[in-house]
Amino acid sequence: MPKIFIFNDIWIFIIYDTDKNENRMHVHVGKKATKHLCKIWLEPDVEIDKAGDLTVKQQNEVLEVVKKYKKQMIQQWKDFMNGKTIDVIKAKKNEK
Repeated sequence: MPKIFIFNDIWIFIIYDTDKNENRMHVHVGKKATKHLCKIWLEPDVEIDKAGDLTVKQQNEVLEVVKKYKKQMIQQWKDFMNGKTIDVIKAKKNEK
């Protein structure tokens, strides 16, 4: 279950090994103490599949992050599925 992306040192985006069995690219996201992660589809459109423990405000926040960094997350997904080593991408709110 590699971490693929960390935003503002708060939101952690991961991919599970079992995600290989699904037919759509997606990420799971939560904070360190989040018990039930939010699942977000990366394609064809960025959208929430399962909200997990996130509030509506938090869901909107992570959706914006995914939309902004979709290209990088898709590349991380492809690299993971092809057995490549994943280096965690770290970003902050004010970075472009």
